[in-house]
Amino acid sequence: MTIAVDFDGTIVEHRYPAIGREIPFAIQTLKMLIKDQHRLILWSVREGKTLQEAVDWCKERGVEFYAVNKDYPEETQEGNKNYSRKLKVDMFIDDRNLGGIPDWGMIYQMITEHKTLEELIREEIRSETEPPKRKKKWGIF
Repeated sequence: MTIAVDFDGTIVEHRYPAIGREIPFAIQTLKMLIKDQHRLILWSVREGKTLQEAVDWCKERGVEFYAVNKDYPEETQEGNKNYSRKLKVDMFIDDRNLGGIPDWGMIYQMITEHKTLEELIREEIRSETEPPKRKKKWGIF
């Protein structure tokens, strides 16, 4: 799966143009997604120096993106009449989603289990409201 990932507010707290603190489990989850053979694209409004700082920050923590602000590493804008800033990806992970961003554990679960956020929430509610299952008693006790 090809996944576009925002930086500010998604991987790190909003402190643009500075880099904020890591959002808990963001880097760990991104590493797991890369290990699972997903192609991650850093998709950010950052440009120039601030973009390179974000790329370097992630790389220092072991996250190297398939591409940065483009569909594939070799894509160029120059001379490409079909160039579009709209990425061709399977999913976007961005704090500006309607309803915000779930925690990184849920994001990983959604991707690996191919479930929607709604399905995960329903399962969580169901597990919290169901009474614990009683063990069968064997014998006369």
